[in-house]
Parts: sequence; structure tokens; C-alpha cells
Amino acid sequence: MSEFRAFSAPGKALLAGGYLVLDPKYEALAIGLSSRMHAVAYPYDSLQKLDKFEVRVRSRQFKDGEWRYQTSPETGFVPVSVSGSKNPFIEKVIANVFSYFQPSLDDYCNRNLLIIDIFSDDAYHSQEDSMSKYCSSRRFSFHSHKIEEVPKTGLGSSAGLVTVLTTALASFFVSDLTNNVEQYRKVIHNLSQVAHCQAQGKIGSGFDVAAAAYGSVRYRRFPPALISDLPDIGDAIYADKLAHLVDDVDWNITIKNNRLPSGLVLWMGDIKSGSETVKLVQKVKKWYDSHAPESLEVYTRLDRANCRFMDGLSALDRLYDSHDHYSSQVFESIEKNDASCQKYSEVTDIRDAVTTIRHCFRKITKESGADIEPPVQTTLLDNCQTLKGVLTCLIPGAGGYDAIAVIAAQGVDLKAQTASDERFSNVQWLDVSQADWGVRKEMDPEAYLDK
Repeated sequence: MSEFRAFSAPGKALLAGGYLVLDPKYEALAIGLSSRMHAVAYPYDSLQKLDKFEVRVRSRQFKDGEWRYQTSPETGFVPVSVSGSKNPFIEKVIANVFSYFQPSLDDYCNRNLLIIDIFSDDAYHSQEDSMSKYCSSRRFSFHSHKIEEVPKTGLGSSAGLVTVLTTALASFFVSDLTNNVEQYRKVIHNLSQVAHCQAQGKIGSGFDVAAAAYGSVRYRRFPPALISDLPDIGDAIYADKLAHLVDDVDWNITIKNNRLPSGLVLWMGDIKSGSETVKLVQKVKKWYDSHAPESLEVYTRLDRANCRFMDGLSALDRLYDSHDHYSSQVFESIEKNDASCQKYSEVTDIRDAVTTIRHCFRKITKESGADIEPPVQTTLLDNCQTLKGVLTCLIPGAGGYDAIAVIAAQGVDLKAQTASDERFSNVQWLDVSQADWGVRKEMDPEAYLDK
């Protein structure tokens, strides 16, 4: 495919299933976010007297943001950096997309230079030492540091990068992908999961890649052995094994649309602090293994509460769509956030489920030493629950000091409510909302060009 084209993929917030999402027995709720990673694929260019493909991935928002790799069928499509700078996520995407599609140099004679520009929306990174600039009609922040030196906010930038880059790179080899992303979504998702796990050096749960590919989903992970059993990239049988895994194998995975109810919106609050997710996971695993069978009882209780929470959101969404008098009363009670909420089971079911989720996380926090919901976050969430229009609030993902998530009535302005309230002085409300769509084609690729 040679025309100029652009794609984007959403960030994520894990609202239910923290820690449990690592186990294929449990389901989780991953919400796609409006902040997106973008990839712009340029028409083919030629390289004279070069018997290899060259992929150039550029990120002009960051200092020295260019990565150049060469690859060829003769080397099993193992990418080799020719720019001196390496990025494991870009490298694994190139390896897997080329291994899967198996392009021949004879078929792409004089069309072997593939150029892709990457852009990220502001919410993915700290905006310190950055300058806001417009490309053509899209605005992005440009940083004075290298990408690895700019702090991230935990919205899934690596998963978004892998997913949108996989889509853009695949569009060079699939003539109708650009206008039919939905048709190729499963292939994009599966290739992205493989590349993301390989780049991380471990087999993660994959919920962030699922959200990048599909948007807001109810998710149950794949068995880790699916990816860990692949041979090394470049192995003589790697391409065949990869194609079989992507196309033919039942991943035994759950990916179902499960959005927040209409009439409600998601607010993400950055706490301007930080937590090391890997260390939190290690502490929780150690606690789980050493506290059996009580730890299993806690996980079982947590799973039941997660399912009640997800089912409650779906029930509230169906109620909103009914547009009857009772529906109006329920959503009016949420807007007021007063005693009238107690009359409606649709509200109390969700709040009771979240109460149990938070109780379980505080128990694990106390017994494991992993600060999933530390006391300062408990106080902050309790204060959030008193705000007008708030249905419920909780710690997303692995918890800690990174962020809070608040589900509130549409039209409620939490920024205005908390602007002069000392209780929320450490909270920065991010400019993000729920996004129901996953990776997609962008209709105006020229919007990314330099002015």
C-alpha cells in the first residue's frame, strides 16, 4: 500500500482486575482512553543498490527520536539497527510483522524504504520542559529530552506504540488494510501481543494491548505458554510458528466490549507521585504464595466483587438506554450524590462492589507491604466520593501512588469542584475520557504534516 495514511490507538485504564488479570482464571475491565498513540505511514521510497528492507521510525516530539533498522529474508527478518539507537518495542514489531507477512525483495524492488512517524498525545508523558506545537492541524508537545528520559503517566504508551506501529507497518503489505482495519483487528492484536511481550522480556497479562486494539473491553488473558513457546526470532521455523499462532491457534482469551454507562464519564487523576509496578507485583505474589489458602479466599472475594462491578456498569448502561422515568431518577440521584442514591439498587450494587474491592486491596496492602491502596489514597478516594456527581472511585491498575479513577455523571466538572479544595491539592486531572474504539484509521493524515 503506497498512499499516505495514518492510524491511532488508545491508552488504557484498568478499572477492575488489578493483580487478578495476571491469572487466566479471572476477568478484568480495561477502559480505552481518548489519549492516543498515532502512526503516519508514508508512501514507499526507494533505496539504490540495497538488498534489504529499511524501516525508519521517527518521533519528532523527542530528542534524537529516530530509529533505523534493516532486515531481510536471508537473516530470518532479524532487525539490525543502522542508526546506533535501539528501541526494543520498535525492533520486535518489525521482526514480527515481517516474519508474518514474509515480503519478498523481488516483489518490492525499489520500494524497500518504509517510513513511519509516531506521535503521542500529551497525557502519556510529563509536560515539563516541553513546548506545544501544531503540525498541520493537530497539536502535540515537543520535548527537549530523549523519550526514555521523559516520565510517563502510566496510560499504556508502550502497548499503544506497538499496536499502532504494527498496524501502520502491516499496511505496507496488505493492500486493503487501511480501509478495513476491523477486518484485520485480530491479526493486529495477536502480532502486537507477541511483540509487546518479547520487548518487555516477559509475558505480561496483555490487557493494555487488548485495549489498544479493541478499546474498552472485559478481558481474560491468554495462557503465557502461547508466546513463551515460540522459538527465537530468526529461527528457521519462527515464521511458520508465528503464523500458526496468529491465525490458527485458539488463544482461549476473552475480549468483550464492556464500556462505562452512557451518561457517565471517567476522570483520571494523576497524583504527581509514582509507584514501581514490578515491585508491587512481586510483593503481592510473595504474599499470595505464603498466605495460602487465605490469599485464595481474598482473591475469590475480589473476583466476585469485580464481576459485580462490571455487571453493574452494564446494567446501568442498559437502564440509561431505556430512557424511561425510572432511568431519569437514577441518573439524577447520581448527579446529586445525596441520600436518594440509596433507593436505587443499580447505584448501590456498584458502590457495594467497589467497597469490597477497596477493602480487599487494603487487606493485601496491610499484609503484603505492597502499597496498593495506602492510607493517603484511602483518604483521597473517600474525599472524592463526597463530590457532587460522583458514582464511585477507586485505584486503577496495580494501585499505589500513581493515579485515581473516578466515575461521575456527565457534565460534572471535577476540576472546578476541587480547584480551591486543599484535600485535592496533589491531584492533577488528566485531559482524558473513555474511548469506545480501539486502533483505527485516521481520516486526515495530512493533519500530522509540518506546517
